[in-house]
Amino acid sequence: MALIDLQKISKHYSAQKILTEINFHVDEGERIVIIGKNGSGKSTLMKIINGTLDTDGGERITKQNLEIKMLDQRPDFKEGATVREAVEAGLDELNLAKKRYDELSLLLAEDFENNKNIDEHEKLSRYLEHHNAWNLDDKIERIIQHFDLKQFEDKPVTLLSGGEQRRVALASLLLQKPDILLLDEPTNHLDVYMVEFLEELILKEKFTLVFISHDRYFIDKIATKSIEVEDCTLREYSGGYSNYLTQKEEYIRTLQKQHDNLLGVLKRENEWYARGVRARLKRNEGRKERLMEIREDAKTNPAKIRQMSIELQREAKHFNRDKSINKQKMLFEVEDLGLTLGSKELLKNFTTRILQKDVIAIVGPNGSGKSTLLKALLGRIKPTHGKIKQGDFKIGYFDQHRELLDDSKNLIETFCPNGGDRVNVRGCDMHVYGYLKNFLFPREFLDKKVGILSGGEKNRIALALLFTKDVDILILDEPTNDLDIPTINILEEQLTNFNGAVIIVSHDRYFVDKIAKKLFIFKEDRTIEESYQQYSEYLELEKELKELDEMQANIQIEKPKTNLKDKIQILKLTFKEKIALESLPSEIDELEILIDIKNKCLGNPDCYEKIGITKLAKELEDLENLYERKIEELFTLQEKEEEINKK
Repeated sequence: MALIDLQKISKHYSAQKILTEINFHVDEGERIVIIGKNGSGKSTLMKIINGTLDTDGGERITKQNLEIKMLDQRPDFKEGATVREAVEAGLDELNLAKKRYDELSLLLAEDFENNKNIDEHEKLSRYLEHHNAWNLDDKIERIIQHFDLKQFEDKPVTLLSGGEQRRVALASLLLQKPDILLLDEPTNHLDVYMVEFLEELILKEKFTLVFISHDRYFIDKIATKSIEVEDCTLREYSGGYSNYLTQKEEYIRTLQKQHDNLLGVLKRENEWYARGVRARLKRNEGRKERLMEIREDAKTNPAKIRQMSIELQREAKHFNRDKSINKQKMLFEVEDLGLTLGSKELLKNFTTRILQKDVIAIVGPNGSGKSTLLKALLGRIKPTHGKIKQGDFKIGYFDQHRELLDDSKNLIETFCPNGGDRVNVRGCDMHVYGYLKNFLFPREFLDKKVGILSGGEKNRIALALLFTKDVDILILDEPTNDLDIPTINILEEQLTNFNGAVIIVSHDRYFVDKIAKKLFIFKEDRTIEESYQQYSEYLELEKELKELDEMQANIQIEKPKTNLKDKIQILKLTFKEKIALESLPSEIDELEILIDIKNKCLGNPDCYEKIGITKLAKELEDLENLYERKIEELFTLQEKEEEINKK
């Protein structure tokens, strides 16, 4: 039996039909993506699955005691809760189950023939196994770390930004692991490293999942089935995004109708996917096989790790040769650029040139300084070090605030401010409706005010307006946020046909792979690495190099050096080491007190507003780093002392 079964469900709002007699079911272990244009009914379907929206017909059948939980766009938290408390919310039942399981384990150790206790013990074991709740504290810590919430864990959750609150809510739901998890755009506000962690967690713990996403790599990695909402009906496709493309193209071919434009887009998308992604996957599979072989041989032949590391670094360098054409017009010349926000250094020593045909993606973790770099290029903030020389050219800028738009104007007034109903698009004179139709707007939208449009619709209008401007360079900050996949395809086509330079900030790996010819990658040491490889390829190489480093470190731990010099050194503590061994415990105690004070201050608005939250966070980070170094030094000296005593 399915976990949930929707039979002949219909839903309409006033005269507008959304769903008409649709059938839908979820089996245990399925990971279903819902695909469709904005406004097609994706979110409506999710709410019906969740049971929070009434239908106008049909039947919703669920398995007994089924637990369904959904990630809200605007999460609601218990008043006064800290970030850690919000993450742990909903885990009471799991904690009680683990406590009772441990009690029964002790009882059965004394009386292993008590059938009642055996049955309860087995039932609790299955429950804990389903939720993977054996090491709940470790899971909590991992999720807090990977979602970059550690710095906020004692801070009231209501003081966080909307994106940070969504990460908290997502972390809590992942820990609870309901029978069916519903996620609406789960990768929004996550950087690529967080998305990779989310992918690994969902696959490892075998979640049953229904989700909406515009992240095509995420869909391809996670989805076992794709459901498209179109014309009030559902259409099912097996597998993820690549399978959807192939099957959808075949479906359209059989309709014998005028779908030439859509078929063309699908063909181009499918050809790009087959040419680029699959070829890269094949290379990656070969590398993965070599990595697995090295894991087996590592203990007997650690030199193989170094050899593989050199091969991967050489492969990365292959992409990073300077491919720019010097005869191109120079737009920006950046010399020794440094950027600081508050007391936090974001970038140092960055020198580059941006030319008239460059298509650049600026990538890196959340908070690394990507949008700040854009603002420096736009002249909206001044560098703290170095300079940016700018040529004579016109810029088109798109950001999440949609500053190009005026909410009081309708679409005709927005595109034709001087009257009429024609718009010039790269030298081509077009009727506004004819142009906006390319961005999936029906004719009835022309008289609508911008202010009443949804966030996704406003983004589409802002992008459409941007491409009517006569500019030499387009600068776009997270342009795919709030867009559906069909609109992203249109955006990609517009950018591909644009004749000038393009600079984008994006976490969308598929979008970056398809558009960018060059990467500016923010690194941990606050420098930027320039690369000509595809972003997903760079991330794969980075991950593999990290794995090799970890393997190398593990081998060094397992096989410490035992030469004569080391043996002599270990027999005696130096005078300096003896002093450190005596003083370190009290230094560590003092650091713990200081860290506790700073954490309490971060949770108290009266305190952190006096000091400044950025300054306070930096002070706390420095204290924690010092604390870790002191602890490590103490452990090393204690181990050395124990070794001497054994001698």
